[in-house]
Amino acid sequence: MVFISYTSIEQTDPPRSPKETLPTMYDLPSEDPEEPGLPDEFHDLQPQLLSRTLRLSNTAREHYFTASDLNLYYDVKHPLWHKRPDWFLVIDVPRLYEGKDLRRSYVIWQEGQSPDVVVEFLSPGTDSEDLGRFYNEAVQEAASVEESTQRTQREKPPGKFAVYEEYLRIPHYIVYSRYTQQLRYFKLEGRRYQEQVIPPENPRLWLEDLGIGLGIWEGSFDGVPSHWLRWCDRRATGF
Repeated sequence: MVFISYTSIEQTDPPRSPKETLPTMYDLPSEDPEEPGLPDEFHDLQPQLLSRTLRLSNTAREHYFTASDLNLYYDVKHPLWHKRPDWFLVIDVPRLYEGKDLRRSYVIWQEGQSPDVVVEFLSPGTDSEDLGRFYNEAVQEAASVEESTQRTQREKPPGKFAVYEEYLRIPHYIVYSRYTQQLRYFKLEGRRYQEQVIPPENPRLWLEDLGIGLGIWEGSFDGVPSHWLRWCDRRATGF
């Protein structure tokens, strides 16, 4: 069992905010012994390419943050609950934590901003968690109800899909399989994700609110030929 060690701050009247009273990234574990490493080299290279090709025309580099395989703490009621997105983007936060330090993790109640985009790369064994009810809609719809009941009874952490949809309400959730070169895009509409249509002959998508596109590029990155995801402008996506 992992214990949190931090100096508690007594509440006052009016009460202090969670940012002041709950643990920071310095207090929370930055490594998970049950997840000792990346599943393959693709999970190392692909996030690098996403970060290197990202260009936000309306946001200066010092005002957004990208990361991969970094602990993302999301629930103030369960401070140790976290997920490790393969890649994510947060806009309107400083590049450095509090403008001065590299992040050890990303703590929602300290940062005050959820990610705008999360990208997950499918691996054998993670499909059901990454795709939630879209993995097999008939089966997963029943499973999600059962999971919700079990979670209430046992305080069990939810899966990634549920966290991104229900807890963090991430506007853009993207899933990619390097095995099939299939790109899937789930957009938050109301309280639930709706899968968006992506042309199979030239898989690409456009995030209108961010002014960026994402497509599959066949080429060589770091000396490795493959089908890679990379960010691009409107002209390159064809929208």
